[in-house]
Amino acid sequence: MTPVLVFDLETVPDVAGLRRLYDAGPELTDREVADMAMLHRRQQTGSDFLPLHLQRVVTLSCVLREGERLRVFSLSEPQAGEAEIIRRFFEGIERYTPQLVSWNGGGFDLPVLHYRAMLHGVAAPRYWDLGEEDRDFRFNNYISRYHTRHLDLMDLLALYQPRAYVPLDEFARLLGLPGKLGMDGSQVWAAYLAGRIDDIRNYCETDVVNTYLVYLRFQRLRGLLDERQYADEVALVRQTLAASDAAHWREFLAAWLAAGAIMS
Repeated sequence: MTPVLVFDLETVPDVAGLRRLYDAGPELTDREVADMAMLHRRQQTGSDFLPLHLQRVVTLSCVLREGERLRVFSLSEPQAGEAEIIRRFFEGIERYTPQLVSWNGGGFDLPVLHYRAMLHGVAAPRYWDLGEEDRDFRFNNYISRYHTRHLDLMDLLALYQPRAYVPLDEFARLLGLPGKLGMDGSQVWAAYLAGRIDDIRNYCETDVVNTYLVYLRFQRLRGLLDERQYADEVALVRQTLAASDAAHWREFLAAWLAAGAIMS
């Protein structure tokens, strides 16, 4: 069975890059530099959300389903810097050639990783293979939008129509899943400035498990899991999380129970 790697990342403004682009001096704090850039962005576009090449990765969380195992883990500050986080993610693709799964990964996560990998000189030959090295990749690779080696659930379920996109939190809760816990993406920068990197990591991990559970429902939708197989996979998620003593997994399981997950 092809390993499945579900991923999600959290970012903050790339203050070092913003200092270079805006020629901001050391007299300005990181917050002031980011505020200046976001104000400029808001004046240009009406939104203070910075462009993707100016997003710095601080946490990348994954669910890896391989063989009999299910693992939930994060590559995150302060244990690893951005370059190390990105390098290890692409090394995982080199090692496993997994089925990649995301929610809006094509619109956000992967473009961010492309820009930041180039910034740090990270090599990712397997990920970028379009069939030059492996002929199977000519017809199914990670890059082409309508190929499924990377499955962007948000994009596919909307049939590639932006007006049909739905937020992961709403759709997960609609399915009886916990949805977002602790914070949302708009609060990550403030949490980072407050030194709450563990909270950001925990939030990202719960998001990626929500995505994996939506993916399991999708696999049932398209007939690749029957009712019993689906129930077994959901049970494996519960067992894996219950085996951890981390507070965010206890909260997640309690919220899941309270939500009364449909068909679980």
